[in-house]
Amino acid sequence: MRGLRQLARRLLSNVPENTVYGGPKPQSPSQRVTLANLRQKHARGEPISMVTAYDYPSAVHVDQAGIDICLVGDSAAMVVHGHDTTLPVTLDLMLSHCQAVARGATRPLLVGDLPFGSYESSSNQAVDSAVRVLKEGGMDAIKLEGGAPSRISAAGAIVEAGIAVMGHVGLTPQAISVLGGFRPQGKNISSAVKVVETALALQEAGCFSVVLECVPAPVAAAATSALQIPTIGIGAGPFCSGQVLVYHDLLGMLQHPHHAKVTPKFCKQYARVGDVINKALLEYKQEVESKTFPGPSHTPYKITAKDVDGFLKELQRLGLNDAATAAAEAAENIESASKQSSGSG
Repeated sequence: MRGLRQLARRLLSNVPENTVYGGPKPQSPSQRVTLANLRQKHARGEPISMVTAYDYPSAVHVDQAGIDICLVGDSAAMVVHGHDTTLPVTLDLMLSHCQAVARGATRPLLVGDLPFGSYESSSNQAVDSAVRVLKEGGMDAIKLEGGAPSRISAAGAIVEAGIAVMGHVGLTPQAISVLGGFRPQGKNISSAVKVVETALALQEAGCFSVVLECVPAPVAAAATSALQIPTIGIGAGPFCSGQVLVYHDLLGMLQHPHHAKVTPKFCKQYARVGDVINKALLEYKQEVESKTFPGPSHTPYKITAKDVDGFLKELQRLGLNDAATAAAEAAENIESASKQSSGSG
């Protein structure tokens, strides 16, 4: 029975066998974050952490850090695909990002953005798109932008279909055509009141949370106080129920001029990972060019001296004398380098 259990675990595992690649290490199990957990946390007044990520490696890091919510954002269009706006990303492309994140993050609540063009036509279109994000993308909930009556209706229809919805007000990047660019909202009386009223309408439609993006801190504080559901701030000051930043932004991963253009000024960089990456790539390039990589410690696959001799004879029999010479010299070189390495160790 024990042998059968071990076989089942091996067959069901998506971790590659440790023969060629090391593969990901098993992660310690922890409780999956649910809407109930978030409500309890909000009721206790504990801040909620959220990070926007787009792929398997970043999702693994988000998971290991114990972040509460992982958002697969349509900002992938800008951060990952190099566009100037979020508009070009499609639902199919978003689903691919969602699937990758779902494979890497097993603990956080997973929220997938509905991209521009996937929910505006009708509530039926919105529900159909949301269903795909859960069924095909592996998400736990969806997020949609805006507070127009049609968006409120779409949010309500999705909730009625049994799908959790996160709202998004303030700066809504999908609406840059009518906003005139990436402009903060709530900076005058009417705009500030609209932010609060829209957040309340989304709550009434059944949203479990609302993102407040690029609004003044007093406006965010008012919305947070007026709502019974948590607010997640991004460029909205410290008075929200939680905060969200983009993975690449908070890690300082990219120093490309395009990324500098689209990185918001409210983002705090907790590291400069991009500098470390650039340094490592330069060092790799130099070692390749100097032929110091790969050395003995990174040339792990061996062939016995006896098999080398047999291999050389076969090459010579095939008339590949130059290849036989190259193989013999390589074998001698590797053996000599290994002896030097072990002697220096």
